[in-house]
Parts: sequence; structure tokens; C-alpha cells
Amino acid sequence: MGKVKVIDVHTGIFDENNRIADEIRRQNQENRTFLVNIMASPGAGKTTTLLRTIRELKNEYRIGVMEADIDYSIDAEKMQEAGVTTVQVHTGGECAMDAAMTKEGLKEIPSKDLDLIFLENVGNLVCPAENDTGSSVNVEILSVPEGDDKPLKYPLMFQVCQAVLINKIDTRKFFPFDEKAVVERIHALNPKAEVFFLSARTGEGFEQWTGWLRKQMAGM
Repeated sequence: MGKVKVIDVHTGIFDENNRIADEIRRQNQENRTFLVNIMASPGAGKTTTLLRTIRELKNEYRIGVMEADIDYSIDAEKMQEAGVTTVQVHTGGECAMDAAMTKEGLKEIPSKDLDLIFLENVGNLVCPAENDTGSSVNVEILSVPEGDDKPLKYPLMFQVCQAVLINKIDTRKFFPFDEKAVVERIHALNPKAEVFFLSARTGEGFEQWTGWLRKQMAGM
């Protein structure tokens, strides 16, 4: 019996996605628009973190949000209630945004008139890490209740992010969470990743996070 023929189709698929992602980055560079891809598991506090971040920065930058969900628009409605320019992207059952979806979303939001756009990706720790969305930076939110072992279980997510926000630090007394261990695990995967400990509920730690974001935008 002969060998089984194996056809690798992944390269072509990802090449097309990466081409569109690079196109998005070039266009955003021309428009001086900074796109932040926010990734996290459901319940980590993406929307609450975004709302507080926007509240901290809204007097400095023109800000918009793309909300990505498999269905429904509850997070986009929260953003609109807060007065934020928002577009809802339904992924049609896909578990994450890709570059083509991001490109379509950017057509519906006046990106050239915005300084900063947040993409709140679909909530999970696997699929979003696999797709380049064309973002300027990737940011992962890990909450204290999820545990400090997530970098061990989902390494790719932490490898592709320039910053990791450890959210819900106000719950530390209720959950065992080794802060030193989680930083070591993140840096073992990604030595250049910035790690910020914060609470979207109380605002603790947001000055460091927003300060880092300002520096990234200034260097665009």
C-alpha cells in the first residue's frame, strides 16, 4: 500500500488572511488610526474594561468600537448608550474575527475620522489568537477568577499579544491567584509582553494600562 498523500492547504488560507491584514494596517497607518484587538474568554470583563478605558481616553482621542459576536448586540448597545461610535459585527457562527470580517466592519465605521478603534473580539481563548485581524496591537484580558494557569493551557493567545491585562484584581481575596507565577508563565511564552494588573470595577491600575496605550499610539 502506498503512502497517503497529504495536501497542506493552511498556507494558502492564512496567506490570504495575512494579505488583507497587512492591507488594513497600511490603510490605518495612512489614516493615523490605531486598531486594538481585545481578546479574552467570556466573562473576563472585556466590555467593562473597554468602557472604563474609553472613559479615561475620550477627551484625548476620537474613539470607536467594533463589537464582534456570534449573535445578538448587547455589548454594542452598551457602547452606544455610553456615547461611543459603534458597529456590531455578527460572525455568522465563526468563533473569531478574521481580517476579511475586520475589513468589512471598518467600512461601516468612519475609521478615517477616528484616532483609536477597539475591536472586541468573540469571547474565547483559542480561535481569536489564530487570526491576524490587521490590528496595530493585540491585547489579552485574563481575569483573576479564571486562574493563573491559563498561559499554560492556551499558550498561543499569550504569544500573540503585546499586552496582557490581569483584570478583577479586587477579587484576589476570594480566588487563589499567583501573580508572580502568571507573569513568569506569560514571559516564558512572550518575553516582550507587558503585563498590567487592574480592576475595571474600581479603576485600580488603569493609569499604567492607558499610559502604555498612549505610548503605542504616539509611536505609530
